[in-house]
Amino acid sequence: MLRYLTAGETHGPQLTAIIEGLPSNMRVDFEELNFQLHRRQLGYGRGRRMQIEKDTADIVGGVRHGRTTGAPVALIVANNDWKHWTTVMNIEPIEGSDEEKRRVHRPRPGHADLNGGLKYNLKDLRNVLERSSARETAARVACGAVARQLLAEFGIKVAGQVLRIGEVQAKRTELPIDELIQATEASPVRVVDKEAEALMIAHIDQMKAEGDSIGGIVECIIEGVPVGLGSYVQWDRKLDARIAGAVVSINAFKGCEIGLGFEAAELRGSQVHDEILYTAERGYHRASNRAGGFEGGMTTGEPIVVRGVMKPIPTLYKPLQSVDIDTKEPFTAQVERSDSCAVPAASVVLENVVAWEVARAFLEKFGGDSIEEIRANLNSYLSQVEQY
Repeated sequence: MLRYLTAGETHGPQLTAIIEGLPSNMRVDFEELNFQLHRRQLGYGRGRRMQIEKDTADIVGGVRHGRTTGAPVALIVANNDWKHWTTVMNIEPIEGSDEEKRRVHRPRPGHADLNGGLKYNLKDLRNVLERSSARETAARVACGAVARQLLAEFGIKVAGQVLRIGEVQAKRTELPIDELIQATEASPVRVVDKEAEALMIAHIDQMKAEGDSIGGIVECIIEGVPVGLGSYVQWDRKLDARIAGAVVSINAFKGCEIGLGFEAAELRGSQVHDEILYTAERGYHRASNRAGGFEGGMTTGEPIVVRGVMKPIPTLYKPLQSVDIDTKEPFTAQVERSDSCAVPAASVVLENVVAWEVARAFLEKFGGDSIEEIRANLNSYLSQVEQY
């Protein structure tokens, strides 16, 4: 089983992740790992925090001489901003009026602040917001970056793009995946449509000037996935369901769709389902990919296409009304440093979260203790499929 845990707070000394279940002898590209973390920090609309942090991952266990050993892999992403928060976030007991003044007691609408305070009986809501912050996605991206390196060993490619920011919708494109990656990496909002790019930038500027925020829609495409990952035999083994759960676990994500998604509700069955074809060159394949690479909870061999909906970031510079948990009186919500738009960065998070789930299912299907054993298992299975 491939799994990970993360720990750490947004203004603590570091984020930590432990990955368990990676095979031995997998090459680890440290530059590629840190490139994924760098991508997460980019994107038009990010706030000042991204000017402070220069995220890199230090591997402190499970890798030797550039290859995994089969032991758990330990990752650390340092928080450069920690030096400004050493007193506030100190693990030692601290008493005094200054710290009481810095206590967060005004929950922000749309955040975990109030629910978390009630659930864990915490009277300083900083204990909630520090962990529930989207800063934690840096650790998740680091884990996903390792997972996508595992997938790359077997020719599986991952890409992503922004489809909508607020009121601005980008035109759909059908670029080959390598061209899509090149085009979106060159865009500050990760779109191919240059006309939409200019409108999105202007829209973000408008929201920032108004002290407001906007969300959007992002898409992940994964090519080269073999048929048969996931299963139909139990609800919790359906890979599309597991991906959907992972997508809405990303901070501020409120929905997920695969393939046509909600559009399928408006269409006839003849316009939704993918006809099955067979040729000697390609074997079994689909005439289209409206299902987004899944049927019956299993991959079809067509590209996986997943979209996520991100709500506007709830931390606003013109804060909404809330209630002070001390006085129970109405008050304007606490203002924390934030972004006016994090949709381009969310596209990167989506890529790595989906890549993780695909890698997990890949190892469940072809698992072995070493990369060589996995390769042999995959080749045997592909031969079986070819002869079917």
